[in-house]
Amino acid sequence: MKSSEKLIETIKQQDIRPMPGWYYFLKNGLLWASFGFAVLLGAMAFSVILFAIQQADFNVLGHLSHSKMEMFLGLLPFLWIGVLLLFTAVAFYSIRNSERGYKFTLAKQIGFSALLSILLGTLFFIGGGGRRLEQAFATNVSLYESIQERKVKIWSMPESGYLSGKITEVAGDHFTLEDFKGKSWEIQYGDTTFIAPIVQMEVGETIKLIGKMADDTVFKANEIRPWGGPGQRHRGRQSF
Repeated sequence: MKSSEKLIETIKQQDIRPMPGWYYFLKNGLLWASFGFAVLLGAMAFSVILFAIQQADFNVLGHLSHSKMEMFLGLLPFLWIGVLLLFTAVAFYSIRNSERGYKFTLAKQIGFSALLSILLGTLFFIGGGGRRLEQAFATNVSLYESIQERKVKIWSMPESGYLSGKITEVAGDHFTLEDFKGKSWEIQYGDTTFIAPIVQMEVGETIKLIGKMADDTVFKANEIRPWGGPGQRHRGRQSF
């Protein structure tokens, strides 16, 4: 028996019937829709990751020590990194099982999915979407600790050399700072080695400091940087 005849016989025995065209059309449409949805969610997650990196302030982390590495890791949004990886995998699966997925190599399928999420996520971040999404998530999910909340904890350790808050009074080579716990500090900065150009030493400015405690209410600042990260001033108290 010829191969073609064997194939026909097998089809008859197993009662194999062709699937209607609409089935393949619907399947392919759903796969591409899931791909688009996964890329979009991955992009949103990536924008939050960029927001967290911005808040970590690489200018501070440029001269890493053990504690500053811990600071950076403390701000990394592992939840959002997981979301990005998950939806990149969903996007990859959608491409792989689509009608033309076989034309792409494994590397191209993964790379295409990740690249789209990264590009869209970067645009979303530039437009402020990462910050708004992260804040909305923190507001509506009670168990979620926001990047800003973790940032306040990290920059509220004066005994370790990190302090932050709002300037309430400026006088000569020192000023008064109210930290995020409501405590008032005298900040001495006459010997400060670095003050970020964007920082305005005026009442209402929210800043972060690197230095050391002189006593319970006095802090000697070595570096003064904007609270919001490079290029971002902030006036007034942060809200969480």
